[in-house]
Amino acid sequence: MAKDFSLMEDSNRSSNPSIHDVSDPARRQVLRGGLGALASSFLAPLSAVGGAAALTGCASMGMVAAAKIGFKSVAISTADSITVPEGYIAHVIAPWGDPVGIVGQNNPFKDDASNSGAEQETQLGMHHDGIHFYALDGSRRGLLAMNHEYVDHGLLFKDGMANWSAEKVRKSQAAHGVSVVEVQDKGGKWEVVNPSKYARRITTNTRTELSGPAAGHALLKTSADPSGRVVLGTLNNCASGITPWGTYLTSEENFIFYFSGGDTMSPHERRWGLRKNGIGYRWHEHDARFDAVQNPNEPNRFGWIVEIDPQNPNATPMKRTAMGRGAHEGATVAVTKDKRAVVYMGEDARFEYIYKFVSRDAIKPGGAAANASLLDHGTLYVAKFNADGKGQWIALTHGLGPLTAANGFADQAEVLIKSRQASDILGATKMDRPEWIDVDKQGWVYATLTNNSNRGGNNQPAVDAANPRANNTQGNIIRWKEDVDFHATTFAWNHFIMAGDPSLARADAKGNIKGDMFSCPDGLWVDGRGLMWIQTDMSTSAMGKGDLKDFGNNVMLAADVQTGEVRRFLVGPAGCEVTGVTETPDGRTMFVNIQHPGETPSEQNNPANPRAISNWPDQKPTGRPRSATVVIRKKDGGIIGT
Repeated sequence: MAKDFSLMEDSNRSSNPSIHDVSDPARRQVLRGGLGALASSFLAPLSAVGGAAALTGCASMGMVAAAKIGFKSVAISTADSITVPEGYIAHVIAPWGDPVGIVGQNNPFKDDASNSGAEQETQLGMHHDGIHFYALDGSRRGLLAMNHEYVDHGLLFKDGMANWSAEKVRKSQAAHGVSVVEVQDKGGKWEVVNPSKYARRITTNTRTELSGPAAGHALLKTSADPSGRVVLGTLNNCASGITPWGTYLTSEENFIFYFSGGDTMSPHERRWGLRKNGIGYRWHEHDARFDAVQNPNEPNRFGWIVEIDPQNPNATPMKRTAMGRGAHEGATVAVTKDKRAVVYMGEDARFEYIYKFVSRDAIKPGGAAANASLLDHGTLYVAKFNADGKGQWIALTHGLGPLTAANGFADQAEVLIKSRQASDILGATKMDRPEWIDVDKQGWVYATLTNNSNRGGNNQPAVDAANPRANNTQGNIIRWKEDVDFHATTFAWNHFIMAGDPSLARADAKGNIKGDMFSCPDGLWVDGRGLMWIQTDMSTSAMGKGDLKDFGNNVMLAADVQTGEVRRFLVGPAGCEVTGVTETPDGRTMFVNIQHPGETPSEQNNPANPRAISNWPDQKPTGRPRSATVVIRKKDGGIIGT
């Protein structure tokens, strides 16, 4: 998540215990365990794109060599450039505004931001985020599916938000969503293939469909869509996930801020954080869909996990309602021993929740077509962390416990649409901005808790074991292991890393890192070897100040999950967030997204001076900073991280 909503009012006013209410710091120890088995050939589509989420059950334990960190740490930097370790090279592909490669549509990026909305619909979107590589020809050619989270109107338009118009709204909406580009290794250097039959843009105006238990529900119907099943587009796409059957899962995170509310709000609207006039996108002025007074159900049609088939550009993106609605940050898939899919999801907001979805049915051989409705049937759970280091997954199932009509849940669809309210009433544990989640080869599930400026504030939860610092500026990584298998309803939990700077005087900001210090963990990915990659998202409004004064630019680090050692691998350019990472199946090429280089503390550049903080990656005298994908390789052709 890039935008800093630290000044936003918390929408979770429930009296549920936060994790401090149920924790004892003295009991939390980092536990070790055996290494899990790698994916079988049954899970080939997932193993082909790297990562450790293709575990087939915690009980399949065997001792194999742990992944080791083999590079020398890079130094902290504030330079407007990319830094990688000795022996590595990096170059840029797929920046915002370049053509995605749609056949017959090759609109180049214009340095003066004069591209039209129609042109932007055929170009890579702004603010790259989650990303995954889908192999087409081993490790030499494949597809990159990537998210575009939000936009900076000061860079998107020549004159920023002056002279606001329907055309500007169209271009802003077109810069959101998802891109699919074909890439290839050509003569030792990767490039985007243009044209490509796979190339695709999915924007805020692309037809998508709702599926699962909530599809067609009254709360999802609008005058434009009385069926309650067809939605235009997806937006605020942050973290992402991959499935064993070869599809891409994209999350709709802070969707509510695009909508304009009225002078009064319903309890449902208040719980989801709707505000009058949103936070300044102004789409509602020229697109009535985003006026929640005129269209009160339209916000309910966002906040879902969206499934996309990157190899079929004609396939309709599907919003999977069985997985619940939220300000989702990613969707990480693990697989049970009986081949069911388990999807872990965070909700990036202060004092919100961690969820998992367990499919009813087993994954079938045959790829996307054979599993087209797998994520429409199953059980959604919310996590509760207990003081004894144990925890429970509580089912969000209509009719169980308090989830009844008497408490405002008429049916299962309403439970899923109102997942926050359901989690409130079930007594789930309020967390500190849970973001990316991934699974290591031992079966441990990790979640980044980026920070929480309200922790310990007036009328807010006090410090706790998971976040044992008032004014939590640093964040941490929590982890848990399911009892027996991923579908279990009980688990054991502990801490992996408390982020921070040990040289700081303030005890609440020191942390316990073994190795290179970092703050505000956000992106998280375990690679095919089992090495964990951590990406940071220090807000530009706080970077270089107070507790964050000595961290430099945002970074990506590698962590050894067995020893806890952390080394700094990459430093991003000025004003950026480092977010999204994936590799080719052979582990020899890594793709990392750099989001919003040059972002100002206000998160909107001055259109009269777009190069005030950064001019990366083009460094043109007349250019402007652009989010882009960085390709990283070892000079000797070896495996990344070794």
